[in-house]
Amino acid sequence: MADDRRTRILDAAEELFAEDGFDATPTARVAEAARVPKGLVFYYFPRKIDLLLTLLQERLPVPTTDAVTDVVRRGDPAGSLMALHHRLGLDSHDSLVLRTIVFRESGTHEQVRDHLHRLRRTLVELTESALDQAVGWTLTKTLRRQAAETFVSVMLDHANARRAGGATPDVQGAAAVVALAVGAAGPG
Repeated sequence: MADDRRTRILDAAEELFAEDGFDATPTARVAEAARVPKGLVFYYFPRKIDLLLTLLQERLPVPTTDAVTDVVRRGDPAGSLMALHHRLGLDSHDSLVLRTIVFRESGTHEQVRDHLHRLRRTLVELTESALDQAVGWTLTKTLRRQAAETFVSVMLDHANARRAGGATPDVQGAAAVVALAVGAAGPG
């Protein structure tokens, strides 16, 4: 019962923040939409910003280093990148609604911007780790970072395009291109 009310509050906040923006949405409207007393909103989320931050942390979480565990295929960087892409599941994260909130609020709320920076930085680091483990030689720091940033950009674009219903970038093609670039710089 308590989890259901908390979830209803988060669902209502997500919808209303996307519709009208975080700053223009009073907590009373969130409570009304969630069909709970206003005091219960503050019980679960002492400050209004806690609602927004909880949406990010729970519905668009920053992955942990164990995301790379068991996805790397030694000698197969493209396959490893695709396995990481599937493990991360960025295109399955909840909603277009949350993405709308994140991009709107990142311009005005430092905590949202910080979450996005942490998310992207972590994705790049995980991708670098997967590349390091997949190739049989030491990559230069610059090449590893460029390859990881390229692949992460395509993954994020794919996730956004898929949620919005547009044409999706070819993640598998990007993995192959990154693998070719890494291979071309091999120990040879």
